Amino acid sequence: MKTAFVNGNVITIHQDHPRAEAFLVEDGIFLQVGSRAEVLAAAGDAQVVDLEGRTVLPGFNDSHLHLLNFAYSRTKIDLYGTSSIAQIQERSRQWLAQRDLAPGTWVSGAGWNHYAFQEGRMLDRTDLDQITTQYPMIFTRVCEHTVVVNSKALELIGIDDSTPDPEGGAIGRDAGGRANGVLMETARYLAYSKVPDKSVTEIKAMLQDAIDYVSKLGITSVQTDDFETFSSKNWRGVLQAYQELEREGKLKVRVYEQCLLPQIHRLKEFLAAGYHTGVGSDLFKIGPLKLLTDGSIGPRTAYLAQDYSDDPGNRGIAVFTQDELDELVCTAQANGMQVVCHGIGDGAIEMILNAYEKAQREHPKPDARNGIIHVQITSRAILERMLKGDILAYGEPVCVGADMHCVEDRVGPGRLKESYAYRTMNEMGLRVPLSSDCPVDSVNPIDSAYIAVNRKDLTGWPEGGWYPQEALTIDQFLKGFTLDSAYAQFEEDKKGSIQPGKYADFVVLSGDPTTVDPKDLRTIQAQATYLGGRRVS
Repeated sequence: MKTAFVNGNVITIHQDHPRAEAFLVEDGIFLQVGSRAEVLAAAGDAQVVDLEGRTVLPGFNDSHLHLLNFAYSRTKIDLYGTSSIAQIQERSRQWLAQRDLAPGTWVSGAGWNHYAFQEGRMLDRTDLDQITTQYPMIFTRVCEHTVVVNSKALELIGIDDSTPDPEGGAIGRDAGGRANGVLMETARYLAYSKVPDKSVTEIKAMLQDAIDYVSKLGITSVQTDDFETFSSKNWRGVLQAYQELEREGKLKVRVYEQCLLPQIHRLKEFLAAGYHTGVGSDLFKIGPLKLLTDGSIGPRTAYLAQDYSDDPGNRGIAVFTQDELDELVCTAQANGMQVVCHGIGDGAIEMILNAYEKAQREHPKPDARNGIIHVQITSRAILERMLKGDILAYGEPVCVGADMHCVEDRVGPGRLKESYAYRTMNEMGLRVPLSSDCPVDSVNPIDSAYIAVNRKDLTGWPEGGWYPQEALTIDQFLKGFTLDSAYAQFEEDKKGSIQPGKYADFVVLSGDPTTVDPKDLRTIQAQATYLGGRRVS
């Protein structure tokens, strides 16, 4: 069946034909794009939908988020936006008072950020002990790289004051050397391993909730890191959940799984099971190997090439040695897997580039499309190495909204001049697929657009913008969240722009982001989302 959509303000993201007013869809594919008259002439007896002048874009494609973790976070105590430890305690007590939990039940919370706290310090176990000592508690920081647990949890985990730091992680300690409940990087898994796992049925229910949520925002594709959301790190269960949702007709987004498999034996097991990049369907497909090579700026766990400016002697945490990283990347590339690595600090990014360059020497692949996610603390030399190696720069401009409040203290103004350089990356010719890193930041692409274009946080601060020379144009932003993100998954010929032959994935917006005053971008809302020509939200 054909459907003609007419009288629209269609932003195609197609450089040769950037605007149209109508398009024809058949069997989930754009058949024709052009003027109203052209489309109606080809429509025959097609159903006609009047867009009434509204703006249409290709569906948003979030190039890196944690969809299952976002889904899981929606079942936890909501700590996002809290401004004090006292508020966290009160919100948690209210949550507990509304539930009759069995003894020993783990209580989880997510989204706290100590930079917003009136108390001006990190959460620790004594703060959580004031909520409850009856239940073990684990609260995840907004960056997802640090958790804090209470004394009951420390006891169950088996951490005491003499417990050594795990490789690639750190156990927080107070001034007296006592474990304070803060667990960073790989130390988080000491706690996560004690939290009961979720069944495939539970995972499916959570995913449906999250998919419904993101679909309403105009998102039609996600590139998501899900394998280590739960304690078992059971990638088979995650794949089963997605595949069952697809068979049941319940996937409202196209999913490209970024496969977090940071141990070589797990990667080899995955490959031996017949999985590699590209395996799957148009709705659910195996994507790249995903690796976390360092932490984040806030808790000083991002791995820097030089010491933190506000913590001499500390360069952060390198999760892998260079040899370990090389082995994982080379094994993946030799076996048909694209690779993307989380890299925030310049020290980590240099290690990633070393591994990618070694993989290309030993297992050359002309169109590997390996990438670095976040690329925050950079230099011109790093960006030039990325350009020379055709490395994708997975930008996350929404992170600027939070990081601008602490990063200058962390790295100093000198290093900042060439960091968070998303405009420079575009102008150099790097491919810059854009992402939210949800649940670390807002999953709403319009929030990302506001921060990317204005270089302000969501309150409108600072007045003139933060390092405004790196603000993206709205056209750069839209291409990054559509066509460049499609390129990151080898599907630029199937989606990312409104062109004949591509999936009819699109969003109808309440306003035109290319003409609205940038300060008013957040007044725009998604009004309808279509996947394969079918309205899903």
